Amino acid sequence: MKHMLSGKTWRLAVAATLAGSLALTACSGEADDASADRSPAEEPSLEFTGPNGETPESLDQLELTDEEVAQVKAGNYTAAFVWHESSALVGATEKGAREEFERLGIEVVASTEAGFDPARQADNLQSVLALDPDIIVTIAVDPTSAAAAFQPAVDAGVKLAVMTTPPAGYESGDEIVSIVTGALTEYGKANAEMLGEAIGGEGEVGYLYHDADFWFTNQRDQAFKDWTAHLYPDIEIVAEEGFSDPARTEDIANAMITRNPEIKGIYVAWATAAEGVLAALRQAGRSDVKVVTNDLEANLASDMMRDGNVVGIVGNSSVGLGRGLAIVGAYGVLGKQAPELVANPPFAVTKDNIVEGWESDYAEEPPSGVLP
Repeated sequence: MKHMLSGKTWRLAVAATLAGSLALTACSGEADDASADRSPAEEPSLEFTGPNGETPESLDQLELTDEEVAQVKAGNYTAAFVWHESSALVGATEKGAREEFERLGIEVVASTEAGFDPARQADNLQSVLALDPDIIVTIAVDPTSAAAAFQPAVDAGVKLAVMTTPPAGYESGDEIVSIVTGALTEYGKANAEMLGEAIGGEGEVGYLYHDADFWFTNQRDQAFKDWTAHLYPDIEIVAEEGFSDPARTEDIANAMITRNPEIKGIYVAWATAAEGVLAALRQAGRSDVKVVTNDLEANLASDMMRDGNVVGIVGNSSVGLGRGLAIVGAYGVLGKQAPELVANPPFAVTKDNIVEGWESDYAEEPPSGVLP
């Protein structure tokens, strides 16, 4: 899948060329009328597909009967986490999964992180397999190499509960139990709504998207464009820049605001990348440019709470994601058919609902460094 999907950014432009001073006045009036008559783009769909074309079901469709819970508890099952990295998102997701595993009587025997290194994740998996877990919760660092790396787990009958990214070719109900992820088109819509409101529904904005072939971010980024075009026809995306390395976003943002000094807002694909954008705006003294992004993290939340550039962050409801992953693992050991893909709705966090948003993501109050 290419990054640029089939969404549209619509803008009607009218130019009149008439002679004489009266004609110039008329031209101005016609341009104003054209701007007033702009039509919103067609309402986008909130549907999306998974990495293998899966159609998502709601996370709340996952459920276990009392009898099934008792059966899991009687099984004395164990579980392990084989993560791609260590982050606030991963920590909150694991917290939710651990709580659900405890409720189900499943013992957690290991938790590893790979620092985004596929070879390290493969080594971690081998160490975890030596502990003979019944369930592994994971997300593939590199889907291609993970296909071979995780084959020993599949051969051993370990039930794989996957967050967002499975090994290449692994399908729900076969090599893995199911995929648990976020309702990504809802992320895009929420970002469009927060940025549109923050800049008064009109003006020029920039768009920093994930320039890699990754099913989740590609569709999430595109949803921002689609919903912006539909909800705010007087907002124009005047600069589009892709990135694969979040460390480059400061330079990208510097160039963007230099070339487009009228920019009033910027969408960034996720929070780590938004840190560089925030640094560029501060260095340039552009406190007027509003920023929205995904993943609720402390530094950006602190800026938002202190009326900085950040005006909205779409949280992942991470604890809920974790609980879903644990239930998927239980489906696996029970031999119960799970949906191919389940999606958890995100939480649009602003200054006004930071406490509720933090509770949704982390099941706790915001840290003191976030609140002013």
